[in-house]
Amino acid sequence: MKEKIHPKYYPEARVTCSCGNTWTTGSTLPEIRTDICSNCHPFYTGEQRIVDTAGQVERFMNRLKRYGAHEQEKAKRQASAQEKAEQAFLKQQLIALDLADRVFSILSDADYVTVGDVVNQLENDDQAFLELEGFGPKSLERLKARVQEAKETFLLTQQ
Repeated sequence: MKEKIHPKYYPEARVTCSCGNTWTTGSTLPEIRTDICSNCHPFYTGEQRIVDTAGQVERFMNRLKRYGAHEQEKAKRQASAQEKAEQAFLKQQLIALDLADRVFSILSDADYVTVGDVVNQLENDDQAFLELEGFGPKSLERLKARVQEAKETFLLTQQ
């Protein structure tokens, strides 16, 4: 056997567990620290718990919370962008609806200047359009369809 190649042997090495349990054993280290022992291991205690020495479960839960918060922020930003786009649509001039010349002139003469004016009137009382001279039920249907088409087109181009 060669001299001075073997580590020093400590017959009374002290082992300390994170649960507080200590005992002595023979080792090449004078002191040993361990995370788990027979006093705290779920197999020996019969207790089911997550053994998380590196904080993996906690890191996963934190990541999950951040993801949920990120998704909520994303939904808020999308809702805000949608609302801004709808407001921009309503602020457009009436000519943006690309209506027939006759319908456009009737609405212009009745002081409808923006798309928002027309949309508000359609939401409140669309029968008021029928009271305009030269504006009939067919014109009202076309106006509603054109407003819906223009809104969809505008919102798609804003995304």
